[in-house]
Order: sequence, then C-alpha cells, then structure tokens
Amino acid sequence: MAASRPADAPRPPLPADPPVYVIGAGPGGLAVARELRERNVRAVVLEKSDRVGASWRGHYDRLRLHTTRRLSALPGLPMPRRFGRWVSRDNVVRYLEKYAEHHRLEIVTGVEVHRVERTADDGGWLLRASGGRELTGSAVVVATGFNHTPRLPDWPGRTEYAGELLHAARYRDAAPYRGRDVLVVGVGNTGAEIAVDLAEGGAARVRLAVRTPPHILRRSTLGWPAQYTGVLVRRLPVRLVDRLAGPVGRLSTPDLSAHGLPRPVTGLYSRVKQGAIPVQDVGLVDAVRTGRVEVVAAVEAFEDGAVVLADGSRITPDAVIAATGYVRALEGLVGHLGVLDGRGRPVVHGGRTHPGAPGLFFTGFTNPISGMLRELAIDAGRIAKAVEKTVTKAAGKAVTKSAAKSAAKPAGTSAAKSV
Repeated sequence: MAASRPADAPRPPLPADPPVYVIGAGPGGLAVARELRERNVRAVVLEKSDRVGASWRGHYDRLRLHTTRRLSALPGLPMPRRFGRWVSRDNVVRYLEKYAEHHRLEIVTGVEVHRVERTADDGGWLLRASGGRELTGSAVVVATGFNHTPRLPDWPGRTEYAGELLHAARYRDAAPYRGRDVLVVGVGNTGAEIAVDLAEGGAARVRLAVRTPPHILRRSTLGWPAQYTGVLVRRLPVRLVDRLAGPVGRLSTPDLSAHGLPRPVTGLYSRVKQGAIPVQDVGLVDAVRTGRVEVVAAVEAFEDGAVVLADGSRITPDAVIAATGYVRALEGLVGHLGVLDGRGRPVVHGGRTHPGAPGLFFTGFTNPISGMLRELAIDAGRIAKAVEKTVTKAAGKAVTKSAAKSAAKPAGTSAAKSV
C-alpha cells in the first residue's frame, strides 16, 4: 500500500501540458491562478493591457470599496490594515500588484484573446489571440470582468449632439467641471458617487437623471456594514428578504419622494436578482436633501443641442456624463459555443461548466449582494478544484492512449522518427 501524503506536504505536480489559460489579470483571474498554483496546476494568465488590474486603474479617483477590507481580500493574502476599512481604488491596485508578485503568478501582458474554440481532437481548447497567436490549453477560465466595455445608449440624436458627452469610464475627478452645469445619467453606485463628487468638487449645478429609483442603503449602520447583511441573507428566499428589507430601508434611509426619488415598488432582493444592486449611500442622500444634487427624469433623446427628458422637459447642461453601465462583450469570444444567455451573460459560472463546453469556466460575471470580491475569492477555489479534476482526468486518458499505442507497435520498432 502506498504511503499517505502528509497534510502539509506539497501536492505532486500534475501533467498540465498544455497549461490552463486564464483570460484577464483582474481580481478574479489572479485569484483563480493562485488557487491553481496551490494545486500545482500550471496556470498562464493572459492580459490584454500592460499591467494587472487594468479596469481598476481606470476608475474615478473617489472610488472606495463598498465591501470591507477583510471580506475583499483574495485567497492567500490579506489586505493590509493600513488600507482602512473601505479600501481606496489606488490601494486595490497596489494590492493586486502585490498579490501577483507574492504568489509568483505567470502573467503574460499585451495578449488579447479574440476567440476560444475546441481543439480539433475535442480534447482541449484553442485560443486565437493578438499577433496571430494560437494557444492550446487543457482548460480555460474567462475572467475578463463585469465592467468590460462601456455601454452608451443609442439615444436618438446622440451622434449629432455637439455638446460634451462622455461615459463615466472616462471620468476621473471634478476638477474639469468646476463652475459648470453637469448632468449625470444613471443612478447606480457609479452615477450616485460621481454626482456627489461633482457637487462637492465645485460644479455650479448637478442634475441626476433617473429612470428607475434605486434602493438606497447606508454603507454601514452603527458599525455594521451592509455587506454583512448581504452575506447573511444571500441564501434566503427572495420574497423573505424583500419583506425584511422593506422596514429596514425605511428606518435607515429617509424618504426622498419629495426630491424625486420615491422608494422602489419592487423589493430589494428582487431587484438584485434582476441585476440592480442597491446604491450604497456615500453622500447621495444628504446631497439630494440639500439640493446640491437635483433629481430629474430619464434622458430620452438629444435634439437641437438640448437634452430631452422623459417628462418632456429640455435642458442644456454644459456636460453630460453617462453612468449607464457596461456590457460583458463575450459574444465574439465564446458566443459561438452556446454558453451565453439572451443577455450575453454566461449560463453557468464558478466551478460549473456548460455541458457542451467541458473545461470552460467563467468568473466575475455576476454582481452579488454579498460583495463581488468575496464571491470571486470563493469561486476561485471552486474553479481550481474543478480544473484539477479536469486536468487529472485528461492526463489519465492521455497516459492510457499512449500506453495503448506503445502496446500496438511491432517488436523492435522505434517510436522516434528520423528528421
């Protein structure tokens, strides 16, 4: 009988040739690569930009995590206490850089994967990448990110609009808008924070165009972060959470109906399941109550230099900032494999794979109430465990096939061919 391996002994290396490819060097991709490395599975991270954490580097300066430092760390490396409870954008970037270095992850930058296909023998994956590269992997993890490609609605008249119109992805700080009239479109967390940043940064007038009023939560109440509640209720029935959240919301945040933000009719968790995460209040409530941020109707069109709102009014701001979200942009990459739903989102994620695409995994394409980074960390372990099984199974088949070929060769022949 073979001796058992001590619990703290390193795992024997798996024959993972070709390697597992991880597409994207953001938090999700780095976490998966680390978990695979822990299992001695070779993971190569492919990143189209020149550095890790590219999407985080592009966020606005004011950004801080709405999740706590402790519940935002990735596997194998806590975030430093000096970062504070609500970690800034710059410190998230520093952490991701340190994470890649600390775990000695194999990252190749400047490589963009355009398409993922099954190999000819259906035993692995072929990645077609920039520069004419064709890479063969035993498994693929797609971690290109929730905020991949800025989405700008195709408003009537938008292309003819001569005023300043930019997506929130291009916003950095309020300095260019001091003394100006600015319209922010969209009341997700990004739109809410940009509106507050503008109001505090000296904009002459800030209006916030809202189509559907959001649920607004305090980021922390009496020291209890909203994220903790999200973790506790995530597995509860949707209707139950909706019923519990109603009274809590009314107690924690004031009614802003008189200011154009009535309480939502749809329950909080029902909205989450529809893809709308509650807005974490980092100054929006006070800004709306004091009039520093004015709530207006949704944008319907651009016409003759003016912005036409849903209530029929027309306004002429100096600048329009569209906090209108992002698209996953996965259609060209994997759309032909039948693994996306009608909205372009992966049908399965985490440690599960689509029946028609074994060995193809997705992480970071949901926006859970319990916190994106926390769920990325959990998913990384699940994916690595599933990949390890996939690689081991594939290696076993390869060994069996090789042995069968050797046994079939006539005595005295050599497997090597002269060159």
